[in-house]
Amino acid sequence: MSPRRFVVEADGGSRGNPGPAGYGALVRDAETGRVLAERAASVGRATNNVAEYGGLVAGLQAALDLDASAEVEVRMDSKLVVEQMSGRWQIKHPDMRQLALQARAIASKLGGVRYTWVPRAQNGAADALANSAMDGTPVHRDIAAEPSVTETDVQPEEPAPVVTTVTHLLRHGQTEHTPERRYSGRNDLPLSRIGRAEAEAAAHRLAGLGIEAVVASPLRRTRETAEIVAGVLGLTVEFDDDLQELDFGDLEGLTGEEARAKHPLAVRRFMSDLTVAAPGGESIADVSIRVARARRRILERYAGRTVLVVSHVTPIKLMLAAGLGAGDDVVHRVFLEAASLCTVAWSSDGRTSVRLVNDTAHLR
Repeated sequence: MSPRRFVVEADGGSRGNPGPAGYGALVRDAETGRVLAERAASVGRATNNVAEYGGLVAGLQAALDLDASAEVEVRMDSKLVVEQMSGRWQIKHPDMRQLALQARAIASKLGGVRYTWVPRAQNGAADALANSAMDGTPVHRDIAAEPSVTETDVQPEEPAPVVTTVTHLLRHGQTEHTPERRYSGRNDLPLSRIGRAEAEAAAHRLAGLGIEAVVASPLRRTRETAEIVAGVLGLTVEFDDDLQELDFGDLEGLTGEEARAKHPLAVRRFMSDLTVAAPGGESIADVSIRVARARRRILERYAGRTVLVVSHVTPIKLMLAAGLGAGDDVVHRVFLEAASLCTVAWSSDGRTSVRLVNDTAHLR
């Protein structure tokens, strides 16, 4: 008989890099795609790369526990881990080297292991498990060992009603950085005179959209925009730290040209790799993790309602990416004006609909 074939999907993440970290891994039957085992656990304070290696070790061990003779394909969106485990790149970090040795020891007991890089969008199940671990919910599930349920054993249930939550996404009005397109992350700049006028124009546009709640980034420019709009709508503003703009670190206040002149290699890497942080700041992948947290909170708290989210370029683009079911690299392919409006509808059955992008009709 031919050996069984498994696919291991593994991922890891860190909220801070280094920061609170966790991994996720699952094993699928390569023929049917059925999930056979799931693993998710915290690794304490660590980097993304260490967490990703933790996911690899857990996934390989789960495959070994299922069938030591199986042939395994490991799929990860970490090119670093794939290249290092394939023997093409050196492993210099001591913690990663130790975990790589663990992974190789487990792999040596299996029928064969090969490593494949996949885009992040194709590694969503492992990513969700890693986020579950970082949210404090570990997972150790061996689905293959659970008793099977036949169709006749299942009592039909009334389908749950589908609830749709509408989020209107408003970028803040202009500041003194906006006209020159300077990197504007965690600064405390106020709205300019034009920015306040833009916020007022947006408020009158939004007044007819049935908005029931306002959630905003606490940074000054978003806070001022949200308060102007909420005043017209007769609502209060709830602030969420996870909706803050990407921390641009040493690039803060620089134009693109100035940033490339001052940090040529760092800017090139930051712009070409979603997992690379701006020098002294965050990566887009870091922001994606916290924006996903904010999105889950909003959709849970305001299920079935219409919500205004006042935020910044990067978080809004990441919300659009989630609405489109696309990868986070969408952030490099969408342009958003100051005080522009986007709309995404989220249904409880998992369907999403992007209804509006970069609308500035209220500013004309």
